[in-house]
Formats: sequence, structure tokens, C-alpha cells
Amino acid sequence: MIPELGVWLIFFLPLGSFVVTVFVIRPFLNRYASVAGYLAIATIGTGLVLSLWALKSVVDEGSPDWATHSWLSVGALDVTIGVLMDPLTAVMLVVVTGVSFLVQVYSTGYMKGDRGYARYFAYMSLFTASMVGLVIAANIVQMYVFWELVGLSSYLLIGFWFNRPAAAAAAKKAFIVTRLGDFGFLLAILYIVYNAGSFGEGLNALEVADINTAATSGLLATGVVAWIALGIFAGAVGKSGQFPLHTWLPDAMEGPTPVSALIHAATMVAAGVFLVARFFDVFHASELAMNVVALVGGFTAVFAASMGLVMNDVKRVLAYSTVSQLGFMMLALGVGALGAAIFHLFAHAFFKALLFLGSGSANHATGTFDMRYMGGLRKAMPWTYATFMIGSLSLAGIFPLSGFWSKDEILAHAWAGGGSVSSLVFWLAIVAVFMTAFYIFRALFMTFHGEFRGGAEADPDAEPHGDTHLAESPGAMVWPLVVLGIASVLAGFVVNPTVDLGAIPAHWLTRFLGEPAEEFNLAVAGASTIVAVAGIALAYVMYQTRQLSPDRVGDALRPVYVLLSRKYYLDELYEQVITTRVVYRGLAVLLDWADKSVVDGVVRMIDRIGRNVGGGIAQLQTGQLQGYGIAMAIGVLAIFGIYILTN
Repeated sequence: MIPELGVWLIFFLPLGSFVVTVFVIRPFLNRYASVAGYLAIATIGTGLVLSLWALKSVVDEGSPDWATHSWLSVGALDVTIGVLMDPLTAVMLVVVTGVSFLVQVYSTGYMKGDRGYARYFAYMSLFTASMVGLVIAANIVQMYVFWELVGLSSYLLIGFWFNRPAAAAAAKKAFIVTRLGDFGFLLAILYIVYNAGSFGEGLNALEVADINTAATSGLLATGVVAWIALGIFAGAVGKSGQFPLHTWLPDAMEGPTPVSALIHAATMVAAGVFLVARFFDVFHASELAMNVVALVGGFTAVFAASMGLVMNDVKRVLAYSTVSQLGFMMLALGVGALGAAIFHLFAHAFFKALLFLGSGSANHATGTFDMRYMGGLRKAMPWTYATFMIGSLSLAGIFPLSGFWSKDEILAHAWAGGGSVSSLVFWLAIVAVFMTAFYIFRALFMTFHGEFRGGAEADPDAEPHGDTHLAESPGAMVWPLVVLGIASVLAGFVVNPTVDLGAIPAHWLTRFLGEPAEEFNLAVAGASTIVAVAGIALAYVMYQTRQLSPDRVGDALRPVYVLLSRKYYLDELYEQVITTRVVYRGLAVLLDWADKSVVDGVVRMIDRIGRNVGGGIAQLQTGQLQGYGIAMAIGVLAIFGIYILTN
């Protein structure tokens, strides 16, 4: 069994990399900035080895019962710090450290020559440490601290090139929008504290395990559980970019591409799904909360996929794809399929990181992310093309790649769930399957097929790139693509097979997570595959053979195309209507009037009363002793008279 210190090292190693890079390498050894990259790779790689050890320990010996350590006491509440090492933690640690390790290796090639090289690896180390801290947290307050550190890290990395106005604005947008969801999470924590008296003897109201126990044992009223679950879900909606707090995620593409890969595959957006999974017993105790999660996830899956249909920036296509796939995971959690949701998170981490890093490889050669100025890269970049094809097939859910198996398990659970909500989200998922297959192969054909269309030299919005030389990316960038490509092929069936594979029993991952597995449904899998192939075929006809002109389709559906390309005008609604007119010109004006007229008016009234009363009393202070004597005599006589009259 891995010792508790070994698990803490998974967190402290990348944190140490951050500290050393910030306080030693950058100020004193900046000429040796490459050391920062090697340090990040070494510490996170060691964390990956320890994570695999932790996973094996939990598989072989079960979850260790490690005691938490008291940090401080507030009244009757004991705020603790500790490690919750269960199957969910073990799987998430491998995902986070595994993808992060490959991203760091890739980054040594992608970020080579950047003036902020050491700063980049410092931020990436902090990002990984924050996510690891969130995953292992045993206390909800401890979890909230790392939850906010994940948000801070994403802000620093999205705005890494802060001299670019678009990057600075995207970082601020991500930070502010996710804070809205985090406020809901904070309210849930405060509501738990408020109801701490309802927890039974021996239960700590702030311990994650005890919160789940209190919800399932009936110690907390149904309404209380529902409000706690919805508050937690609000935080998940912000971090995982679910509707209506999804608008920050596409703009987050302004950061370096490896950052996008890490955010979308294993850290920030995965944090929301992990949060719901961590408190799954709380959600499961409230039918209302489960239905909300399922419906929001199902709607988001289709809503985000629809915008991915028309985007021309390949990273934005992948960003909306991430939002949509996170919707699939939330949908699965909402219909009670915890194992299927985490299985899809596991598989998605590999093929989505692969796709983002593949887009970065294409950008490395062309200098642009706009697919309209790419094309023709298939022969010049065979490794990037082959791995991007694997990632695309996996995302589309084509047999036998990993995305097929994880997607099928979600669809099978929704189909078998019964009830109107499960039926509705199943059909929403089927629609999203078609859209997903279409937009990812549209991206593949536009980026790698046809003739090269000029790259950065033809793109008026691209950064200066110099002469474009189409060639395969360096080995440091290609090898992570190959490893992720292999994982995208094998991870689905090998990690969670539908039949016994000797040492690996059927549906191993799902059952390891403590959930019943839905048996492979050939009819559902076949139907979803046909739908996915139809989406690929439509993309082929429109963007490869051109038998169906994309321009003509766009003209025929002009209102729909404009609506999707303008992202349903939600940015305008939030930034121009709600923020500017409602908040700035409406609510802010109202609050300004209340401050000046009501608050200041009360203060001025108290001031006037004090001055007037004081002025009246001041008239009695003449300084003439004879007057004071007369007043005292009158007072004595008055007291004496009252005494006589009352007796």
C-alpha cells in the first residue's frame, strides 16, 4: 500500500517545481530557462509513477482509512486536512498526472524560444499541483481552496501572453465568469455549516465522506440536500463550462495551445465533473438535483456542438467540442451513471489532449489556427495527420476507439434509465453524436486535406510567422501525440472491456468505481455508430468532394448560420445588455442613488439632529453661577413637590 506521504508527494513535487522556478530559476538562472521545463517534467513524471502506485494499491488492497489532521476549530466545527484515497481519487490522479506529463514534454518543443519559457513551466506546475490538491482533498474547505487555485492557475495561463489585449481580456473573462459558479459552491459550503447540527454523532460536517453519508442516511432533510447539491452543481457549471456559464471557455484559446490541452483534458474543466462525482451520493439523494444535472448536461451537449459546426478557428471547434463532451459527462451523472461519466472523462482526456496538441502542431507549421488558411498538411505532416485522425475517430465514437466505448456506456444508461428525463437526454445525446462527427471531420478535412491555402501569410489576423515551411513538428512534440494516439485507440476497450480479458474483468473501471455497469447494448451502439458515420459522410461530401457546397448551404441557412457563428448572441447579452445596461446603467445607478440618498441621507439626518439638539443644550450653558443656582433651587423644589404630592 502506498503510504500517505507518497500521495502528498504527488501534490508537493509540482508545487516545489513552481516554487523553485519562481524564486530561483527565473531571478538567478534565467539564462538556463530550459531547466524549468526539465524540472516540471521530472516532478510531474515522478507524480505519475506515484499515481500509478496509488492506483495499484487501491485495486489490490482497497481504500486506506487514513485519519485526517486537525487544522483549526471554529466553534463546534473541526476544519481538517487530509487525503481521501478512494477509486475515484486513484483514477483521477492517473488522468491528471498522465496527461500533464505528456503536455509538459510537448511544451518543451512548442514553447522553445518564448521569452516567458520559465514562467510558463512555473504556471503549469502550479496548475497541476492545484488539480492534484483538489482531487485528493478529504475536506470540503480544503477542496474549495484548491478549487480556487485551479481558477487562479487558469487565469495566469490563459493570459500568459498578457501583452495581447485578447489574451488579457480572455483571462479576465474566465476568472469572472467562473467566479459566478464558485459563489454557488461557496453558498453550498455555508449552508452545510448552517446545518452542521443535523449531522449525527461522530460525523464532521466538513468531511467529504461524512457529507455523503449524512445525505444518504437521511440525516439531512430532502430540501437541504437539494440546495446543497444545486450549490455544488453551480460551481461545476462554471468550471466545466456548462450552459449558461460556458462563454469563457472558447475565449480561453488565447493561451498557448498546450495550456488549452491541459485545461480541456485533465484539469480545469474536468474539475467540475469530478466535483459532482465526488458528491455523487448527495446528488443521488435528490431527484430534483439529478434531473437538473441531466437536463443541463443534455442541453449543453447539443447547444455547444451546434456552435462547433460553424467555427473556423480549429481550437474554437475543439473548445466547443469540450463543452459538448462535458455535457455528455454531466448527462451521465444525472441519469445515475457515475462509472460511465468517469470512464468518458478518462477516455476524453486522452483524445482531446491529442486533438489540441495536434492543432498546435499544425499551427507550429502554418502560423495560424484559422482552418480557412490551412489545408494540404496531410503529406507534409504525416504523424500529426495520423494522430489527429485517430483523435477525430475517437471523438466521433467510431468502433473500436476509446470514445466509442465510453460514449456507448453513457447512451446505454440513458436508454435503460426509463422516465421522461432519461428519454429526453438520450435523444439529445444522439443529436450531439451526429453534430460531433460532422464538425470534427469538417476540421480534419479543412486542416489536412486539399491544397495549402497560405497559412499565416494569408491570414490577416495571424501573428507574424516569417516564411512558412511545411514540415513535421520536432520529436518533442510528435512523441506525445503518438503516446496519446495509442491511448485513444486502446484505453476504451482495455481499461473498461465489455468482456473478460483475463486479468481485466468486464466493465472493470465502472465496477472499480463502485457502480453497476450497464451491459453492452448492440442496438444502441449500432444506431449511434450509424448516426456518427452519417455525420462524417456529410462532412466528406461538403468539405472533401465538394459535391455539396458549404457556401450554398450557408447561404440557404443564412439566419441559422449567423445565429451559430455569433454564438447565439450570448456574449452580447451578457456584456452589452446585462453588464452594461442592467448592471452598470440600471443596478449600479440604483445603488448609487440609494447610497447617496438613503445611506448618506440617514447620516446627514443624524448629524442635523445632533447639531440642533446640541445647539439647544448649549444655550443653557451660560457660565453664570447665579443662574445655575436658581435652576438647582427650582429643581429641588420640584422634586420636593412631587414627593409631597405622591405621599
